[in-house]
Amino acid sequence: MSFDQFDLDPRSIAELTSQNIEIPTPVQAQAIPIALEGKDLVAIAQTGTGKTLGFTLPALTLLSQKPLKPNSMLILVPTRELCMQVYEVARNIGNVMNIRCEAIYGGVNLERQATSLKKGVEVIVATPGRLIDHVNRRNINLRDMKILVLDEADRMLDMGFLPDIQYIVGKMSKERQTMMFSATFPDDIARFAERMMHEPERITVGTIAKPVDNVRQILYPVAPEKKSQLLLKLLENEDPNSVLIFLRTKDRTELVSKILENKGYKVATIHGDRSQGQRQQALDGFRKGRFSIMVATDVAARGLDIDGVSHVINYDIPLSPDDYIHRIGRTARAEADGDAITFVSPTEFQALGAIERTLGYNLDREDSDDAPRILTLFHPKGSKGAKNARRRPRRMLRRR
Repeated sequence: MSFDQFDLDPRSIAELTSQNIEIPTPVQAQAIPIALEGKDLVAIAQTGTGKTLGFTLPALTLLSQKPLKPNSMLILVPTRELCMQVYEVARNIGNVMNIRCEAIYGGVNLERQATSLKKGVEVIVATPGRLIDHVNRRNINLRDMKILVLDEADRMLDMGFLPDIQYIVGKMSKERQTMMFSATFPDDIARFAERMMHEPERITVGTIAKPVDNVRQILYPVAPEKKSQLLLKLLENEDPNSVLIFLRTKDRTELVSKILENKGYKVATIHGDRSQGQRQQALDGFRKGRFSIMVATDVAARGLDIDGVSHVINYDIPLSPDDYIHRIGRTARAEADGDAITFVSPTEFQALGAIERTLGYNLDREDSDDAPRILTLFHPKGSKGAKNARRRPRRMLRRR
């Protein structure tokens, strides 16, 4: 199958060919025909499967078939980094079709964005908070939007974003096409989403809420105060190519970054208190190999397309299974292999249990210095249960 088999704008296909993109991914193959018909769509597929082109290509084709008007398409995303990533894809395709795109997100000058919006652009990629700022300042009118896309829809519609989404959708005409793309889609979120849509088609590609097979998942039981020691030991043993380390809080992210920098590692750091310029500089440096390690909060877990990440380390175990799946989805992309390592201390066993129940299997346990004591705490039946859960030590990190 090739993109030529779809009724896409020939200019967009030529642009894909120039990027050596010729064969659609499964989610693209299923989503594009439905979207080209102008139908509402819920598309669920694992992270790293090409969902962005799945909605960008058909939507821009539909826009190109009629006289172009400003404020025709809105793509909502949860983070600044994902906003820039989706914007770059839309801009590259849009440029060859004379469709103008703009990225609207916080952390940068609002007036420059306002000037661009007032001049008029057809496609807007935005985070909800900054978009609402422009709506309230009357820099943009959402009434004429013909296409609405929610990328990472599960996160966009959770309790944190729900009021903003309701406000934005309330400003839009009901005569629109709405598409939602996500790696996970819980039933309660799905029910709400369908109330925003008109008889949506729903496609599911692959196994939902499961990591790709190419990710090797390993668990290290470790006392909280020994996590940094274990991290350094793992890094020193093998010196892996490209490591993404996740923590839950900004302060802990800064602390671990300083520990690694003091050991001579080149580290990029991303969290919510960093300016947009700092965050973009960190991402660019990590992508280009200037930094071998990125230490981040979950702002980097969703949707970011970073090639060549060989290892993801959950220094702090995520509190939800969805976040775990999104985090480890940063490695083993585009059919490459990858390692996902999770540190877990006794106070985190409930989060681990939720993750393993969602996965449907237990993560392989590896030894750390105090693993026997920790494992006993994990197994109320005592040392026998701990012994059965343990596996023989083996080399953890694989050379790349």
